[in-house]
Amino acid sequence: MSLSASPTADSASPQAILQEVFGYAAFRGQQQAIVEQVAGGGDALVLMPTGGGKSLCYQVPAIARHRQGHGVAIVVSPLIALMHDQVGALEEAGVHAAYLNSSLSSDEAQHVEREMMSGRLVLLYAAPERVTTLRFQAQLASLHERGLLSLFAIDEAHCVSQWGHDFREEYLQLSLLHERFPDVPRIALTATADDHTRADMIERLSLHDARVFISSFDRPNIRYTLVEKDNPRQQLLRFIRDEHAGEAGVVYCQSRRKVEETAEWLAGQGIPALPYHAGLDAGVRQRHQDRFLREDGLVMVATIAFGMGIDKPDVRFVAHLDLPKNIESYYQETGRAGRDGEPADAWLTYGLADVVNQRRMIDESPATDEFKRVQRGKLDALLALAEAHDCRRVRLLAYFGEASGPCGNCDNCLTPPRTWDGTEAARKLLSGIYRFWQHGQQRFGAGHLIDVLRGRQTDKVAQYGHQSLTTFGIGADLSETQWRAVLRQLIALGHVVAEGEYGTLGLTDSARAVLKGEVPIVLKEASEPPAARGRTARVGRSAAKTGAHEADMDTASLARFQALKRWRAEVAREHNLPAYVVFHDATLAELARRAPASPGDLEGISGVGMKKRDAYGEAILSVLAGADVSDKPN
Repeated sequence: MSLSASPTADSASPQAILQEVFGYAAFRGQQQAIVEQVAGGGDALVLMPTGGGKSLCYQVPAIARHRQGHGVAIVVSPLIALMHDQVGALEEAGVHAAYLNSSLSSDEAQHVEREMMSGRLVLLYAAPERVTTLRFQAQLASLHERGLLSLFAIDEAHCVSQWGHDFREEYLQLSLLHERFPDVPRIALTATADDHTRADMIERLSLHDARVFISSFDRPNIRYTLVEKDNPRQQLLRFIRDEHAGEAGVVYCQSRRKVEETAEWLAGQGIPALPYHAGLDAGVRQRHQDRFLREDGLVMVATIAFGMGIDKPDVRFVAHLDLPKNIESYYQETGRAGRDGEPADAWLTYGLADVVNQRRMIDESPATDEFKRVQRGKLDALLALAEAHDCRRVRLLAYFGEASGPCGNCDNCLTPPRTWDGTEAARKLLSGIYRFWQHGQQRFGAGHLIDVLRGRQTDKVAQYGHQSLTTFGIGADLSETQWRAVLRQLIALGHVVAEGEYGTLGLTDSARAVLKGEVPIVLKEASEPPAARGRTARVGRSAAKTGAHEADMDTASLARFQALKRWRAEVAREHNLPAYVVFHDATLAELARRAPASPGDLEGISGVGMKKRDAYGEAILSVLAGADVSDKPN
C-alpha cells in the first residue's frame, strides 16, 4: 500500500506502520508508549540514549497522522547531514519526506515548499533558524488553517538549555510553536540531559503538560576506558592498532590545530584519518563527512563540531585526546560508537593539564557566576569519573539519576586498579600548598609544588627561598608521575582547586580535615599502560572484530553475507547514500542466515519493509542464489 492510498484504521495504526514501512515486528522499550502518545495528539519529552531508536518515535506518529489526513510533520534539526540521511532512508522506505536547508538550489527549495503546502509531504526537516522565520511561520499558519500540520518534532532538544552541553540560541525561539499552534502535538527528543537541562527544556519549550519518557542511559555494548596521559599520541596509536585496526572511529581533540596535526600524524602512521573542525572550508567538511559515512575503516579526527546526528552504525570506537567539558558531552560523544549494538570502545586519555585548562576556560568565560558555578560542578563530576577506582558505568549512570550495579565492561571492572592509603601523601601535598601561602601569600602550579615536595633545587625554588620550607623534600619517596596522580585525585575529591591561566593551586574548606588526619584518603595507584594489554585486548576482541552478526555463521552464510554487502555498496553508490541507509548489517545477516528463496520468504525479515521488498526483493534473491561459497569475509 502506498502512502497516498485511502487511510484505514488498520493502515494508520503504529504497529501496522512499523511492520509495513520499516519492517520491524515490535517496538523496543518505551517506543510504543511514546508513539501512541504523540499519534494521539499529546506532547512528549523523550530522553533516550544514542542508538535507542529516537527517530521512530516521531516518524511513526508522523506517518500515522498523515494517513489520518493531518498533513505534514515538521522536524526541527540543526544538522544538514542528518536531514539528508534521514530523508534518504525514509524515501527508501516509501515515505515521502524532504528537507529545506542551504544545500538546495532556489528551484529545489521552491519544489519542496510546494510539496509541503500541498500536504503531500509526510515529514519535512528544517533547521531552527528557518522554522522561526516570518516566511516559514506564515506557511505553517496556512497549513494549520487547512488542518495539514500534523506535529512538531524538536530533535537535539538539549540545545535549548543554557545548562546543556551544546546550547544554541536559535533554539530559544522554538517556544513560538506552542504559542501559535497550541493544538499541534510536539515531541522533543535528546540523548542526554541532567536535571538542570530537563527542567530548562520543559520551561523554554512550554512542555509543562507533556509526558516525560526517560529510557535507560545504559549502553552495555560500550566499554569505557580512561587512562592517564603518557605520550598520548603513542597511546592512541597503540589503542587503534591493537584493538581497532581497519575500523571506523572518531578521535576528539580540543583545538583545531591539534585536530589537523593529529590527523596528519595518524595518516603518516598508516591509519586513514581525516580532520574536521569549524575552521575548515564548508566544502572540505562536507567531503570529509561524506567519506566517513560512506567508506569503511576511516578515522575522523575532530573537534566537537563533528558528530551530532551522525547515524553511522559501525563506529567501533570514540577516543578523546582531551578531557571533555562535562559528563553530558562525554556521554553524547561516546554514544556515537556502537550504534549497531556490537561491541565498541569509549577510550579517553587525560592529565592534570586538561583539568587546569577546562577550569581556566570556565573561569575566563563571560558567563554569570551562577553559570560558572554549575559548570565547575559538572567538570568536578567528570573528573571524579576519570579518577574513580570503582565501576565507571555505575558512576556514569548515577549522574543521570539511574541506579545500577558493576558492569563488567569497563577498565575498572575488567582490571581493578590497585589502591593505597594516601592519607599521609595527601597531607604532605596539602601542607605544601599551605606553606606557600604562609611563606609569601602566593600560589604556585603543580610543577613547582612537586619540585618542592621532591626536594629539587631549581632556579624557581632558589628564587622564592622555598628550600627553607618544612615541606621541602618531604615527598622524595614518590615520583613526579605519582605526585601528579595524587594531586589529580585530590582535585577530584574537592580538596584542591587549580585556578587561573597557570593553574595555581589553592585549598578548599574540606582540606582542613584532611590536613588534621581526620579524613582517610584512599587513592588509585598511578599506572603506566602495561605493554601486554594491547595483545590481551586484541585476543579478547577478536570475535568482535569479525562482527557479532557474523559470529555464528557457517561458511555458506558468510559467503551470502559478503555478497549482500557488495551488492548493498553498489546500490548505495547509485543512490548517493551511506550503505546503512539501504540496509543495516543486521538485516543482511538475517538474510544470509535464512537464505530466502522466494518473494514470500522475505516477509518477516527485520528491516525489510514493503517498499524495500518491492524495490530490492528480486535483486536480493538473485544475489543470495549466486553467492559463491568460496568468498572470503572482508
